[in-house]
Amino acid sequence: MAPLDDRTGVWKSGKGKGRRTPKGRQLDDQALQEVRALLGDRERRSDLLIEFLHLIQDEYGHLSAAHLRALAEEMRLAQAEVWEVATFYAHFDPVKEGETPPPDLTIRVCDSLSCELAGAQQLLKALEDGCDPEKVRVVRAPCMGRCDTAPVLELGHNHIDHATPEKVQEAIAKGDTHAHLTDYETFDTYAAAGGYETLKSLRGGARSVDEVQDTIQASGLRGLGGAGFPSGKKWSFVRAEPGPRYLAVNGDEGEPGTFKDRYYLERTPHVFLEGMLIAAWAVEAEKAFIYMRDEYPVVLEILRREIAALEAAGIVAPGYIDLRRGAGAYICGEESAMIESIEGKKGLPRHRPPYVAQVGIFDRPTLVHNVETLYWIARICREGPEVQSSHGRNGRKGLRSFSVSGRVKEPGVKMAPAGITIRELIDEFCGGMADGHEFKAYQPGGPSSGLLPASMDDIPLDFDTLQPHGTFIGSHAVVVLSDKDSAKEAALNMLRFFEDESCGQCTPCRTGCEKAVKLMAQDRWDTGLLADLCDTMADASICGLGQAAPNPIRLTMKHFADEI
Repeated sequence: MAPLDDRTGVWKSGKGKGRRTPKGRQLDDQALQEVRALLGDRERRSDLLIEFLHLIQDEYGHLSAAHLRALAEEMRLAQAEVWEVATFYAHFDPVKEGETPPPDLTIRVCDSLSCELAGAQQLLKALEDGCDPEKVRVVRAPCMGRCDTAPVLELGHNHIDHATPEKVQEAIAKGDTHAHLTDYETFDTYAAAGGYETLKSLRGGARSVDEVQDTIQASGLRGLGGAGFPSGKKWSFVRAEPGPRYLAVNGDEGEPGTFKDRYYLERTPHVFLEGMLIAAWAVEAEKAFIYMRDEYPVVLEILRREIAALEAAGIVAPGYIDLRRGAGAYICGEESAMIESIEGKKGLPRHRPPYVAQVGIFDRPTLVHNVETLYWIARICREGPEVQSSHGRNGRKGLRSFSVSGRVKEPGVKMAPAGITIRELIDEFCGGMADGHEFKAYQPGGPSSGLLPASMDDIPLDFDTLQPHGTFIGSHAVVVLSDKDSAKEAALNMLRFFEDESCGQCTPCRTGCEKAVKLMAQDRWDTGLLADLCDTMADASICGLGQAAPNPIRLTMKHFADEI
């Protein structure tokens, strides 16, 4: 019997018995050449799989079976591994053999709560009716981090705020499908105003890590991505572990109603970048990873440019900052799922312990911070702990960036004292309620926090103050509802989001969210069955998604029983 070729599996002599090709999908030489051209001289590392999928998707508008087969060949990965990653993320479009690829242009219409209140469903219907399905694909999509300009959609990679069918058709006619760069503070401007002098002084030994850590703790800064863990303490946990160590920035701001990180990054990216490098210095991180959501194309381009400027200025070595692009998965906001994604895998949360401070990226100790936390680390190190600690209301300490949307006159990012009440936030920072609307309810910290009634308008909004009421401040994503809105429909909107975004790893979350949506869509809720379902999901889900998903159900049953 003639020998097999190790690469192709074909009999070398062509005269042997058995199969003349390997089982499964065959390698297409042209597809392989195209993939190699896109990858260029990049290392064929498995952790870059998602980055390589983006290259193919951006070039061809979808992921063909031939290209996926060629990518698996080039990276020496199993085809199943490439396929399961490609199908996990919402922004990838894998196409099986024989299937028709999607149209060249995709319109993603946000249908999360703020956009829903602003007419997203009517907009979606109008676009579905008005667009040629052979040329344009119209799909519903989760929050895009632009809740203050709802309703919002993404035309290709161009976000259209306060979207209307007319605006969309005009943009299509102009071919306006690419992101528009904002006017932001560049490296040259930031450095001319004294930027990075604090970082340089710390690297030069002006203060020890312990002194800086004490300053951070004196400010009262807590993690502003949702968990609220004291920021300085994180450094101690990571520093206690043997190196090498890494830093990871969680820029996957996917909680509906949240847009504060995008706000800062599109305006003052170097405050964040300096804070990141200070934190990396503190834990002696050998590399800093920035994981940024794909819904923020402008931010991604700004960071690419400004990281290159940092390298050119000699502030960081080339490649020290590794910018990674998400692919549309809310679950990757959970730190261990984000790390799985950085490693080129499906974003499935890990079981804990061990914690990521011990076993993080590539199994090494990893410090994880969110964008706004690092923004404040830079300011605290430069201006002193008073920049946070001198503010606050109702016995609370600090400043908070509230993302406010919904039925208020002036939505947007509002930097307000920690401990402010919802009534004060609306009246003092948002110009009051929108004309013709009376305050009815509010979501204090994204859909994971559920809904509170307007009668509970005197609770200080901060970490630890909302837990006695069955909710939490989370990422400070505040959505305000009025007498024109249904709490029942709002809760259903939140659970539909969780149903879509569950990673599917654990049954309580995967099946529980689906069952909850079906029960909540009924004319009358089976409150007993829903209560049992909530208990099961909260007690048995692996991560915070499934554990917090019952909150909208529980609080709606408690405070808005007359609607259900």
